[in-house]
Amino acid sequence: MTQPGFPSPITFVPDCHWAQWPAGQKILEVPGIATDSHDRVYLFNRGDRPLSIFDSDGKFLRAWEGVKFVRPHGITIGPDDTVFCVDDMDHTVSKFSPDGELLMRLGTSGKPSNTGATSLDYRTIRQAGPPFHYPTNLAIAPNGDLYISDGYGNARIHHFSAEGKLLHSWGKPGTGPSEFHVPHGIAVDARGTVFVADRENSRLQLFTAAGDYLTEWKDVVRPCEVVISRDDLVFVAELGYRAGMWPGTEAPYPNAPGGRVSIFDADGNLVQRWGGGEHPTQAGDFYAPHDLWLDSRGDLYVAEVVYAASGKREMSETGYHTLQKFRRRGQVSR
Repeated sequence: MTQPGFPSPITFVPDCHWAQWPAGQKILEVPGIATDSHDRVYLFNRGDRPLSIFDSDGKFLRAWEGVKFVRPHGITIGPDDTVFCVDDMDHTVSKFSPDGELLMRLGTSGKPSNTGATSLDYRTIRQAGPPFHYPTNLAIAPNGDLYISDGYGNARIHHFSAEGKLLHSWGKPGTGPSEFHVPHGIAVDARGTVFVADRENSRLQLFTAAGDYLTEWKDVVRPCEVVISRDDLVFVAELGYRAGMWPGTEAPYPNAPGGRVSIFDADGNLVQRWGGGEHPTQAGDFYAPHDLWLDSRGDLYVAEVVYAASGKREMSETGYHTLQKFRRRGQVSR
């Protein structure tokens, strides 16, 4: 996909039938996706085999057997191929080996922190709290530190050491600097700058590694996740205003866009954008983009939460895809 008017466009060829799921496997949707150092693709999905692994051509390789999750949400794979899984409804973040051996767990299973939240609806939060209350995603800094967005039932970013020691937290409910309404996605660039997808405020907030506010980028519509390429391009999955709206909310203006992907340079200038939800069942467009990841070739994977965002309807009922691979033709790599 390319769009005229932007400098140095990158050509992506969409494939919405990439994943060759095993016959009989039940899958509702894919909220999280990541690749390891061998470009094996880990799909953190809501189904009967929640961690399923594919090769780069979409061939199913294996699944973690016997590893249980309450509700898969976010996944991140480190340079050493360790796998971090964020289970929002379990209020935990877990570190696994590539084979699914539990190495570390942050948070207490089934026990949310006290923020006053009574549901996944961020509007029920009364105050910021410690880790975790419906956490959403995790990013790894160049020095190995962990940054976790805590998310639906909290309004905080938590900074941990690589060993799992809590170093610092920041944020509270609101719309000002360092305030959040669903800090949903998170990334850290090569300089240590922390990017937070502040979804319901429709912005990216940028912070120093110590959590000091730097700036915000507003040219996004309900951003869900951020990933940064090796050449400092910032890829954003945007949920938009046509799916997954909270009860009682509405689009801020007529014909507001739906799901899309945007690429920005390191200064926040828009480089490229596609989607928008006009034709969400077609390859290259989106219904509810939730996560994205770049492999070593620069190929882009985008995962969607069709089941949750469409009112618990199966993909077969909607015709929407829940996963697309975009094969890159241009100069960008992760």
